[in-house]
Amino acid sequence: MKIRLLGFLVNIFVLFLGMASLLAPFIFPSARGAVAQTSTFPIMVGLIVVLCVLIILFEAQSAILETKMIALLGVLIAINAGIRFLENAIPGPAGFSPTFFLIILIGYFFGSRVGFLFGALTMLVSGLLTGGVGPWLPGQLITAGWVGQSAALLGLITRKLNLKNKISEVVLLAAFGALWGFLYGLIMNLWFWPFLAASSDQIFSQSLSVFENFQRYSAYYVATSLVWDLTRAIGNVLMIVFLANPVIKVLHRFHRRFSFTRLKADEA
Repeated sequence: MKIRLLGFLVNIFVLFLGMASLLAPFIFPSARGAVAQTSTFPIMVGLIVVLCVLIILFEAQSAILETKMIALLGVLIAINAGIRFLENAIPGPAGFSPTFFLIILIGYFFGSRVGFLFGALTMLVSGLLTGGVGPWLPGQLITAGWVGQSAALLGLITRKLNLKNKISEVVLLAAFGALWGFLYGLIMNLWFWPFLAASSDQIFSQSLSVFENFQRYSAYYVATSLVWDLTRAIGNVLMIVFLANPVIKVLHRFHRRFSFTRLKADEA
């Protein structure tokens, strides 16, 4: 019971940290501006890194994250960070990114906290490799962590519904990947959109209502990000349709061979 409660509190803190960061410019005028955003960058990265360390320590103490599992995660994070490095070196079409495929499957298979850990550390390591360190990095860490964290809910649903049909499982994963193809762009835009300073009817204004700012953001999103996010969503769907089943089989094989303690459904 204590482990479940602590796990639930960790998930809530992750959600609160991300939401507070997103909504701060809308709630506190002093939080707006490039200087304020840059000054909070080391604080946010530090908090997320500390949170990842706490998750590792917590999971290790609760016997959910074993030494072999940590080793497996390290290898997979290195692989995913390398894929993102190649993606930056040889850009794909528009917003297509193969990075989210493994993040979704790891969260789906191993649970919410491991999923968050994998998503956040993938972005951190790949950011260091590619030189992609800047005020946008906390947003990438949190949002990619949310991708893996929320994938655990999909895993919980498939286990509750006892969906052993591979086609049904892949269809749900593909729909989930398509959804996050759009959500990732929608959320990441909010990390910098309130800080844009320009004369435009698509820019955030403190004097306008929430609904009016929402209309402006919608116009900005359609004009700048919709095509990129559509390409990302299609890419996620294609990778999941063609690669999800063999990768899940490999994860099951590792699970059996090394006797990993899998995250229970009610702890996701």
